[in-house]
Amino acid sequence: MSIMGEDFDKLEIFQLALELTDWVYDATASFPKEELYNLVSQCRRSVVSICGNIAEGHGRYSFKERIQFSVYARGSLSETKSYMIIGKRRGYMSEEKLSDYLTKHRNLSVKLNNYIRSLRKNVP
Repeated sequence: MSIMGEDFDKLEIFQLALELTDWVYDATASFPKEELYNLVSQCRRSVVSICGNIAEGHGRYSFKERIQFSVYARGSLSETKSYMIIGKRRGYMSEEKLSDYLTKHRNLSVKLNNYIRSLRKNVP
């Protein structure tokens, strides 16, 4: 099916973003309670934003708008990475846990970049 014809929830990047969202929610559940309204909230909002921007872009009329929101999703992915690094530095997660996150991050980042590249081919 073409990029325009798929439902956003069938896109591989959306499925990977959902998996990452679950992972971040699970990982931040063990962060200290005093971080609930700080780092935990920021982590969760940024990772949810990845899914939201993919969905919103997909609902837009033009490829240019879809690209714009996909770039926003990529920004939210980077934002989430920064929070995970901070979580590790603060001792809220192990090196292994951060490494697991970074593997998931890289995978989604590559797929998201490929998606953006494929959309750009359709822009006159």
